[in-house]
Amino acid sequence: MKRDKSTPEALRLNLALQGGGAHGAFTWGVLDRLLEEDRFAVNAVSGTSAGAMNAAALVSGLMRGGREEARRSLESFWRKVSSRSRFNPFNMSTAQAVLSSLGIDRDTLPALFSSGTPLFSPYDLNPAGFNPLREIIQDTVDLEAIARAPIGLYVTATHVASGEARIFSNDAISADVLLASACLPALFHAVEIDGAFYWDGGYTGNPSLMPLVPDTGASDLLLVQTSPTWRADVPQDARQIALREKEISFNAPLIKDLRLLAELQRQACRKPPVKRVGFLSGRGKGKGKTVEHLTAHSAIADLRLHRITGAGMNGRSGQSKLNSAWAFLKELRDEGRHAAGEFLTIHGRDLGHRSSLDLTGFLQSGAETTETKAKAS
Repeated sequence: MKRDKSTPEALRLNLALQGGGAHGAFTWGVLDRLLEEDRFAVNAVSGTSAGAMNAAALVSGLMRGGREEARRSLESFWRKVSSRSRFNPFNMSTAQAVLSSLGIDRDTLPALFSSGTPLFSPYDLNPAGFNPLREIIQDTVDLEAIARAPIGLYVTATHVASGEARIFSNDAISADVLLASACLPALFHAVEIDGAFYWDGGYTGNPSLMPLVPDTGASDLLLVQTSPTWRADVPQDARQIALREKEISFNAPLIKDLRLLAELQRQACRKPPVKRVGFLSGRGKGKGKTVEHLTAHSAIADLRLHRITGAGMNGRSGQSKLNSAWAFLKELRDEGRHAAGEFLTIHGRDLGHRSSLDLTGFLQSGAETTETKAKAS
């Protein structure tokens, strides 16, 4: 990443980007606003599904030409998603046209794809396994730049056979890895990588936070969340029940990671650090280095957590994750920019000093966590 000469001491951030189909355009807006701030530099990024696409566009853009190129890279990705999406998680309109021609009532289509037991398999409807995201990735993401980047990039996919998460980083990231991370099994064929098959990473890490904790160079971890964890109303019709069920499923890995971090921080504050001499593995080949007195204790105890989300995202139906209309994506981008600007106004001074996301609520089952000005680590 190219540093601005005016900001040699830019605060380095680790970013965690949640998935969510077209709702990932909200994250695009957050990143677009953050890239205007030369007081910050990206240290590492973890992303899943649409979050992985944003992360890949961000890192490849930063490597090619710095902040402005990263902003152009992100916009180019989402423009191509809108203009070239066909039968994929970003676009329901084409699915409606295709399946309506088969005599299926278009009003029933969202339920067919959002329910836990869809009536049609992608192996039936799309036997060739066509995925328009492949072409979009090839046109907008520089995979070679990601492979050599000093910025860590972590992409999560779900191993179909074991049901476990696999986290790919930098020189292991390919178009197939990005496609696997965004592979909803009701819409796409499983993606084969090195003889194994993968589905959407949202089932197991949305996004995966733990790879960012020991990543040296930054103690601030900023989560960009697109999917609400809390809804006051109990869904009662079949469609809303199915949508909320999926929302809970895709948020569960994130909540698990946050609870784990909360518990680890609680324990770290009680125990003295243990000195160790170890080998810190690099992100690419030959990048490992010996480090003295590296402790899990210090990484956890010093970690500062932050979160950006938008109130408007809570009111959006899960069905809108399939909407790739450019006007809608721009609306989400603008919401993301606004949310990032509001975060910087309220919590900008916390960055580098203290957590603005209070994790203590995750130690209490059923409690909703809020952003507060916590004591400095």
